[in-house]
Amino acid sequence: MDKHAVSGDLRAMVSTTRHSTSANTQSVEALVIGAGMSGMTLAHALASAGVEVAVVDRADPAALTTPQHDGRTTAIAAGSRRVLEGIGLWSPLAAEACPIDDIRVSDGDSLMFLHFDSREIGDEPLGHIVDNLAVRRAAFAAPASALALFAPAEIATLERGDAGVTAELSDGRTIRTRVVFACDGRNSRTRSDAGIKVTEWSYGQSSFVCALAHEHSHSNIAHERFLPDGPFALLPMPDLEEPVDGLRHRSSVVWTETDEKVPAIRALDDADFTAALASCTGGFLGRVALAGPRWVYPLGLSHAVRYVDRRLALVADAAHAIHPIAGQGLNMGIRDVAALAELVVDARRIGRDIGDPDILADYERWRRVDNMTLAVTTDLLTRLFSNDIAPVRAARDAGLAAVNATPPLRRFFMRHAMGVVGELPRLVRGEAL
Repeated sequence: MDKHAVSGDLRAMVSTTRHSTSANTQSVEALVIGAGMSGMTLAHALASAGVEVAVVDRADPAALTTPQHDGRTTAIAAGSRRVLEGIGLWSPLAAEACPIDDIRVSDGDSLMFLHFDSREIGDEPLGHIVDNLAVRRAAFAAPASALALFAPAEIATLERGDAGVTAELSDGRTIRTRVVFACDGRNSRTRSDAGIKVTEWSYGQSSFVCALAHEHSHSNIAHERFLPDGPFALLPMPDLEEPVDGLRHRSSVVWTETDEKVPAIRALDDADFTAALASCTGGFLGRVALAGPRWVYPLGLSHAVRYVDRRLALVADAAHAIHPIAGQGLNMGIRDVAALAELVVDARRIGRDIGDPDILADYERWRRVDNMTLAVTTDLLTRLFSNDIAPVRAARDAGLAAVNATPPLRRFFMRHAMGVVGELPRLVRGEAL
């Protein structure tokens, strides 16, 4: 994808008015609030099946697609990749994504470990690592005649009634629709305005995120190393086009530390920060250097007590946000997207109102168990591994070794990591919507 062409595509998308009923009023079938990765994925999924959809976001799309906006990378599980393929978003991402052929999990300096090898269960990677920036650019640049983007724009009022929804924008424009999908993040204003409560807490941890250039190839292996203050992940990325200090190989780093230590680490200059990273890697990548700026993100868990209200459904981080210890955050959101799009499209094909409460209730029933299970699992893993208590460490090391030595159990956990376990939507199965 030509990164320099994105701004032109954005202007074309923003100016789309093919479903307008007047100069200041637009009627669509669905309204997505939030133009982040999950929101745009949902919008493209619906639009790919002909559903007329509008997306509203208060941020300028040009700002969302700059390197300064977000330094994180995302692990796109195999099931999520199938969803992106099915709605036409994977092709522009493929060249910027690095496959994960193996995952190696270790507990500090312990000799016990867990190794997932993709060749054990098939001929596709366990997933891919891709820059969040690349996902956003692909979503904004992809053509979609049934999609209208309002951004930057802010919703002043949102009236959800029995017959439909009316959204008044702060600039005076109006959007009329059948249903609203809130994709406006873990601090969702839409969720708050609907009176939906959230269970949430902080882990007292933050993650440093950066790109690391290194001497030796990562061989498409993702490493998760559990340290007493939090996990340290090395995620394989495509090689750099321009070497840094003579180093061309590249990995993404997610280094989790307690909030008490964050100020001191943040204050390190690049040389000392790089030295600390090199110590965490264990030296197997050889010489290392920073390959870009650093970011710091606080970590916490949140889960909405319910996902739906009248003509409203919460999607992705607006409904649930988890610790990044297993790299499943966006994948949970993409499975939300796949399930919700399937229910909406199937209902529309037989002439049903896509905002019908029964359809939204089916979405909540379908997704809630999977999301709750992953939230609880990642919470337990975070608490189990973020300490250096000798008996606990001995127990978890024995657990890693036991899973690694039991092929059926190991393959089960690999399929979970790939996002292909449970009641899967058609898109996750690789089938057309």
